[in-house]
Amino acid sequence: MSAYASDPELNVYDFTGNGTEVDVATNLLNGDIRLSILWTQEILLSADAAEQVADALRRAAAQSRSITAATSTD
Repeated sequence: MSAYASDPELNVYDFTGNGTEVDVATNLLNGDIRLSILWTQEILLSADAAEQVADALRRAAAQSRSITAATSTD
C-alpha cells in the first residue's frame, strides 16, 4: 500500500491525445508532494489543464501543511 494519495479532482491528460497523464499526490505520512507525468517525460497542457494542475498543487500544499503541523505537535 502506498503512502501517497492522489488528488481525486485532477483529471488532466496531454491535449494531443497520446494518453499522457498528470498526477499530484500527497504522502500521508510526511506531507511530501509528488508531481508525476505518467507514461512519458513531458506533457503538453491547455491553459485550462495547467490551471487544474496548479489548483491540485495548491490543495496538496494545504494538505501537506496540515500533515506536517500535526506531526510537529506530536
